[in-house]
Amino acid sequence: MALEWEQVVVDAADPVALGRWWAAALGWVVVDDAPEEYEIRPSRDRLPGLLFVRVPEGKQVKNRLHLDFRPEDQAAEVSRLLSLGARHADVGQGEQPWVTLADPEGNEFCVLAARRPS
Repeated sequence: MALEWEQVVVDAADPVALGRWWAAALGWVVVDDAPEEYEIRPSRDRLPGLLFVRVPEGKQVKNRLHLDFRPEDQAAEVSRLLSLGARHADVGQGEQPWVTLADPEGNEFCVLAARRPS
């Protein structure tokens, strides 16, 4: 029996707004724009995707699961994400080589430093 990773589900107060934000941040495409379940993917035929679903309660504490991204230029990417509406997040990480940000609904994610040449 094999499993295929379909998507990561993200609880949201406003699935459409948050899904649009992540689509812009990642350069992904919208595959389902329903107001209660908004799905984006790297391309229409590529998985996994992100599925944003409406929930009545707001985010209360640090995420138990978060996404890490490794750009070619960390400073430029952090600047770009901040200009889209991300904000710096302090989850007790201290001084690290990655930058912790939060999306418009407060979900934390990390922007890692570029890989060192091997």
